[in-house]
Parts: sequence; structure tokens; C-alpha cells
Amino acid sequence: MTAPLTPPPPPHQQPSHHAWQAPPADGGAGFSEYAQGGPGMKTEVREAAVITVAVAVGGVLLGLLWWWLAPHVPLVGGLVDKKWVVYFKDSEGEQAIGVDGTFTLLALAFGAGSALAVFLLRRRGGVPLVVALAVGGLLGSLLAWRVGVWLGPTTDVIAHAKAVGKGVTFSAPLKLGAKGALLAWSLAALVVHLGLTALFGPRDPEPYPSPYAASPPVPPAG
Repeated sequence: MTAPLTPPPPPHQQPSHHAWQAPPADGGAGFSEYAQGGPGMKTEVREAAVITVAVAVGGVLLGLLWWWLAPHVPLVGGLVDKKWVVYFKDSEGEQAIGVDGTFTLLALAFGAGSALAVFLLRRRGGVPLVVALAVGGLLGSLLAWRVGVWLGPTTDVIAHAKAVGKGVTFSAPLKLGAKGALLAWSLAALVVHLGLTALFGPRDPEPYPSPYAASPPVPPAG
């Protein structure tokens, strides 16, 4: 007379080696890092601070390029009732729009470049990195705006007109008419970084095994 075979475990039960194990009682850093899948929050905040400064400093280069590439707006000075007045030489010209457009396009390129650089240096995302890109891009745009204005022609157009003489064409100071262009860097950085993280970033592992995973076969009792 043979002994009955041991029945297989019910399909809803998982074998012991798939069972979830509780974290260590001391709540050590090893478990927290494993659960987070990356460095701790303090490390991320330090990295975000460095990225913010580095991105903001890039605004100096943006300001230089804006000053170099932006079209010049021609002005002409003259005397009206013995008072100096300044007016546009070409009232229908689009140079002023070109100044804003040049800044916006450069800011978009800088935003995409900074997002790519941050992603290549640290492929994981995270709220601190996103905030760093947004804040750094805004600070960089503000710095670029002021650098361009400082490098460009003087903002005292009356004094400039007097210096060059009546009826002589001179360039207007760099002026950013569309202040919304200051957000172009941040918006481009956020969109590009989000896209890169979604396409090429690491995937988080499943915290628990699927309850529908196939159970290993149970060998028959000898």
C-alpha cells in the first residue's frame, strides 16, 4: 500500500522564496536606499543646488550670443522746437520683433542643451532636479537679459543721438519687449528632460511579485 501523494499548494499561495520580507527593525539606510532606488534626499538636494548654479551661470553665454546675433534697431535723432527727439528710422521694420525672437530661440536651445547635459550626468529624475532646471533656467534668462542690455548700446538714447549728431542713424539699446521669453529656457528644459527620462530613464522594479506568477512544479513524493 503506497502513501498518498502530497497535494500541490493552492494556486493563490506563493512559495516561501517569493514571500515578502519585512524591512530591518532598525530602519537602516540600506533598506531605504534599496526602496528608493537611488541616492538619498540630501544628496539629491546638493546635486540640485550645483545644477541650479551651473545652469544660471550659462546665462552669461546666452547674453553674449543674444548681443552678437540680435538684429540692430536703427534710430535717428533730430531737433523739434529746439528739443532733441528720437524716432525709428524704419517705422515698419521688424527688427524689434527679431530681437525678441533671437532671445527666445537661443533660450529654447539652451534649455534643451541643459536638460540633455543633466540627463547624461544623472539619468534618474526626481523633483529636486526638475526644480533645479526650472529655477536655473529662469535665473540664467534674467542674467542673459541684463548682460545683453549691458553690452549693447547705451540706454540713454537722447545722449546717444546728441553724440552722433542730427539725422545720423544709430542703434537702439537691446530691449526685451516680450517678457514671456524669460520662461523659454525653463520650459524647454522641463519638456526635454521629461521626455528623455520617460524614453531612456531606468524603470522602477516591481515592489511585489505578481500573484499570477506561475508557481514552480512540486516534485512527487518518493
